[in-house]
Amino acid sequence: MRCPFCGCEDTKVIDSRPSDEKKRRRRECPQCLKRFTTYEVVEKPTLMVYKKDGSFEPFDKGKLIKGIQNAIKKRPISVEQMNELVDDIENTYANAMQTETSTSEIGDKVLAGLKRLDHVAYVRFASVYKDFNDVESFIHIISELGVDGKNK
Repeated sequence: MRCPFCGCEDTKVIDSRPSDEKKRRRRECPQCLKRFTTYEVVEKPTLMVYKKDGSFEPFDKGKLIKGIQNAIKKRPISVEQMNELVDDIENTYANAMQTETSTSEIGDKVLAGLKRLDHVAYVRFASVYKDFNDVESFIHIISELGVDGKNK
């Protein structure tokens, strides 16, 4: 790491600790003896999403959160649980170093997560994601849940 004060390329790490999703490093320059802080983050590959119309666009975490928020509105799902679901989906692609996916694959992962968390949120998301046009579609998805009188 180059010293921002004198340009020396041989700085040493004095202290290192985690900070949010970064690694905070306190450094010292052996030449000018000044100290500075750097933050290290893992660079994730850009995930491109293939849309139903045939176009590609970069993965937008905010868009995914907004869609899930609509499904969980007034349901007993915490913001922490929602963020964990979104982070799990995002990390699945990052850990696999995958650079392309489809909206349907992301939607299926959201459905699987919501199915574990809350059946009502699952049906709400499915109704928009699978574009339900009639009552039979709702009946079909609810029957797939195999609800045995217990609602999550």
